[in-house]
Amino acid sequence: MNTLQVLAICGMLSPVVYTAMWILGGRLQSDYSHVRDDISSLFAVGAPNKRLMQSFIVVSSVLLLLFYIGLHDGLGDDGGSIIGPSVLIIASVIGILVAGFFPLDEGGEFVTLRGKMHIILVVAMGTLTIAGMVALWFRLDSVEGWSAFADYSLVSAIAALILMVISGIFAAGRYRGLLERLGVTPFQLYYYVLPLMVYLNN
Repeated sequence: MNTLQVLAICGMLSPVVYTAMWILGGRLQSDYSHVRDDISSLFAVGAPNKRLMQSFIVVSSVLLLLFYIGLHDGLGDDGGSIIGPSVLIIASVIGILVAGFFPLDEGGEFVTLRGKMHIILVVAMGTLTIAGMVALWFRLDSVEGWSAFADYSLVSAIAALILMVISGIFAAGRYRGLLERLGVTPFQLYYYVLPLMVYLNN
C-alpha cells in the first residue's frame, strides 16, 4: 500500500466519522430530534456532549484535509489544474475552524458574532466544495479512467447546490434537521467516492 492509498483511506473514513457523530450524538441527547434539529446543534455552546461531538467533527475534517493534500498527485493525470484540490483543501480547513472555534450559540441559535460566523463559514465551506467538484469535472472529463467520475462530480455539484439552497430556505422550519441531512448527503457521498477512486487508481 502506497502513501496515496493511505491518504485515500483517510478520506474514505471522513464521512464515516461524520455520520457516526450525528447518529451517536442523537442517541446520547434524549431531547434531540434528527428531523427537527440541525447537526450543528450537537456541538453548539451548552450542548451536553459538545466536546465529544467537536472531536468527531475535527477528526473528520482533518482526515479529509490529509486526503486533499495528496489529491493533486492522486488523480494521475500528469499535473492537471490545481484549482480543484486547492479549493477543497481550503474547504476542509474551514471545517476544522468551524468545529474548533465557531460553534452555534446555545440552543443552536446564531445571535453572537461567533454563532453568525458559524453560518457564514459553513456556507463558504459548502460553496467551495461545490466549486471544487466543478473544477474536478473540468479537469477529469477527458482523462482515461476518470471520465465517468467527472460526470458524477458534476451531478454531485448540481445536487449539492440545489439541496443546500432548499435547506437554507427552510432553515427555520420544523423539518430543518431532515433537510440538512438530505443536504449533506451529496457531499458525504462525494467525500467517500473521490478517495475510493484515488485508491483504486493508484
